[in-house]
Amino acid sequence: MPRITATDPHRRREEVVVTGLGAVTPYGVGVQSLVDGLYSAVPTARRISLFDASAHAAQIACEVPGFKPAALLPPKLVSQLDRFAQFGLVAAEEALRQAGLLAPPAGGDGPPPRWPLADSIDATRVATLITSSAGGVGSLTEQHGRLIAGGPRMVRPFLTIAMPADMASGQAAIRHGLRGPSFAVLSACASGSDAIGAGLDLIRSGRADVVLAGGAEAAVIPVCVAAFGNAGALSRRNDDPARASRPFDVARDGFVMGEGAGVIVLERASHAAARGARVLAELAGYGVSDDAHHSTQPHPDGEGATRAITLALADADAAPADVGHVNAHGTSTPANDRTEAKAIRAALGGHTDQVAVTSTKSAVGHMLGAAGAVEAIAVITALREQRVSPTLNLDQQDPECAVDVVAGKPRDVSIKLACSNSFGFGGHNAVLVFRAQEPA
Repeated sequence: MPRITATDPHRRREEVVVTGLGAVTPYGVGVQSLVDGLYSAVPTARRISLFDASAHAAQIACEVPGFKPAALLPPKLVSQLDRFAQFGLVAAEEALRQAGLLAPPAGGDGPPPRWPLADSIDATRVATLITSSAGGVGSLTEQHGRLIAGGPRMVRPFLTIAMPADMASGQAAIRHGLRGPSFAVLSACASGSDAIGAGLDLIRSGRADVVLAGGAEAAVIPVCVAAFGNAGALSRRNDDPARASRPFDVARDGFVMGEGAGVIVLERASHAAARGARVLAELAGYGVSDDAHHSTQPHPDGEGATRAITLALADADAAPADVGHVNAHGTSTPANDRTEAKAIRAALGGHTDQVAVTSTKSAVGHMLGAAGAVEAIAVITALREQRVSPTLNLDQQDPECAVDVVAGKPRDVSIKLACSNSFGFGGHNAVLVFRAQEPA
C-alpha cells in the first residue's frame, strides 16, 4: 500500500470545526467585548492597579477591568480557585453556551454550582484541555507570604487546588460534567495553541467528539512582573503605557504583560451537523516544533517557526498561496518580531506580500499561556467578518520585519485560510490553521 502523506489526495479525514467561543480579556468579559475592542483599535495597557508596582522597572500591564467573579461563578469556586482558573471557567461557560451544548439553566438565584451538558450529548466523549503557563502562581506566592508571616497553620488547604496549571481544565470538567480526557498542555507562551492543537488530535484519533480547549492566565503579580522585567523582556514605557506594545515597530522595547482567557469548542463535523450546530470555522491544521536553540531566544533564522508553519499548512492540505492572513505571535520584543517575520517569509515565499499580518498583543498585551487561544478567536473572527484588526503603535516598521502589517485601522480582506502563530520560551513553536466556512 502506498504511503499516505498529509497532502495525499486519497486521504479521507473528517473535518474538525469550531462551534463555540469564550473569552475574558483586557477589553472585558465576553467574546463580543474582545471583538469590539480589537476593531476599535483602542489599546488596553495601563499603569498596574492590581498591586503597587512603583518599585518595578516595568510598571504597566493589560489587566481585565472590573472582573467580579462572584457575579459569574458559584461562591464556592470563587473562594477556592486562583484568578486564572476563574477566568478559564467564565470563558469555558460562554463557549459551551454559544455551542449550544449546555442543558437549559436551572432556576434559582446566582450562577449554578453545576451546569451539565444537554441530555443528547455523550459526556464521556467531551474532552477538556484548558491550560496555563504560570498556573496559580498568584495563590502560591500569597500563601507563601502567609507561611512566612504566621507559620504552616496559616496556609489555606485550598492552595492544593488553586495552584496546579490544569485546574481550570479540571474544574470546568467538574462543573459541566465533561467526562472525557482532561489535562493541560504546557509549552510556555505556546500553551494555548498547543492545547487547541492537542484537541484537534484527540478528535482525529477518535478519543473525543467534542473538545473544550484554550488557555487562561493571571500572572500580573509582583514576582512575575519582576522576573520578566529583570530579564529585559518587558517594555519600560511606564509614562506612555498605551503606546508601549508596538510589534514590528523599529522602537519596540519589550512586551506588555496581559491576563485573561480564551476557550473554543472543537467538534467533529458530523457530530456538529447531527445536532444542527452553527459552525464558525474549520480548524484545518496544526504544526508543532522546537528550535532546540536557546531557553529564551528564538532561533535567529526562525528555522523552527518556519517548520511549524510549513507543517501546519501540510496538515491542512493547503499551500502557502492559500494563506490570506497571519495573526503573528508578535510580542513587541526585538528578537521575536524580527525572527518571526523571517519565518513567515520563508514559509510563505513569494506570496508573503499578499498576506495581511497583525499582532493582537499590541492591543491586549501578552497573555502568556492564554495568548494563543485568544488569538485563535481573533483569527476566527477575521475569517467570519473578512476583516483583520490592526497592529497598534506601528509608527515606523522595522525594515528587518518585512511583512505586510495591518496598521492603524482594520483592513477589509477576502481570505479563506489564516494562520495563528504562537512561540514560547524553551523554543516551543505552535501554529494553527483555520479555514473559513461558506458563507464567510
